[in-house]
Amino acid sequence: MAISKQYLKTKPVCKVTFTVPAEEATKVAVVGDFNNWKANKASALKKLKNGSFKGTIELPKETSFEFKYIVDGNYVNEAEADRYQWNDFAGGENAVLDL
Repeated sequence: MAISKQYLKTKPVCKVTFTVPAEEATKVAVVGDFNNWKANKASALKKLKNGSFKGTIELPKETSFEFKYIVDGNYVNEAEADRYQWNDFAGGENAVLDL
């Protein structure tokens, strides 16, 4: 799994690209504070020919977001997250993205 961040000079946003190697999976989405934890068309990652899933989302700079991936219905944390934070509602840790 990987996250890359591209800060834009012209707008107060960061383009965040999520890449999830999941060759056996049929659906992968990224959900979090930024989309009310809803898996929908906008949060779905596209499957590439190499079997990984990839997608880019623009998020406001100088903000932190809790997030997880949904891989075929199972919640998965990002191994390369900026940090992890306990979430009582989830009953576990969520990955955190610091922008």
